[in-house]
Amino acid sequence: MNRMNTKQQASLLRTFRSLHRYTGALLFFFFFWIAVSGLFLGWKKHSGGAILPSTQRGTSQSLTEWMPVDELANRAIAALEAADPQAGTTIDRMDLRPGKGVVKVRFEGHHTEVQVDGATGEVLQMATRHSDWLEALHDGSIVEGPLGIGGGYFKLVYTTIMALALLIFTITGFWLWYGPKRLRAAKRHRKPRD
Repeated sequence: MNRMNTKQQASLLRTFRSLHRYTGALLFFFFFWIAVSGLFLGWKKHSGGAILPSTQRGTSQSLTEWMPVDELANRAIAALEAADPQAGTTIDRMDLRPGKGVVKVRFEGHHTEVQVDGATGEVLQMATRHSDWLEALHDGSIVEGPLGIGGGYFKLVYTTIMALALLIFTITGFWLWYGPKRLRAAKRHRKPRD
């Protein structure tokens, strides 16, 4: 590496250090938010029902013994109305788990999940799915509603910016580690002047 290359290398290191420092300071809050929510999401199925309600077991795994889906939905709605008359009862999705004999019913506008026995219609559990709001926090979609942004555009822009920032941190971080090693090696191998 000649002297000009050493100067260029040092200049590149200074540029990367500044980029790394200022981008990190600017995006610290968002990376912290992603890291903490990601940690909780990674543990959701191993949280003993604290983050994601544990799936209960129904009485029958045979779909031929199950009640009609609309009746199971009505049972879940009735249970929710009895527990919280102010909660919205519009169903967002129904997750049928034949292997466990249960139907998980989720509602729009809140994170309540009602688990119903597929064969008897008995409500087995009603709990809050904390993983839903953690996921919305993690991917940035939690601000779409309050900001009145629909269609997932904020989430798309947010995840793109954060992914590019992480890529920049990876590249600059590697160079901040490797660059000084390269400079020291160049100085050791530089021949003394006559």
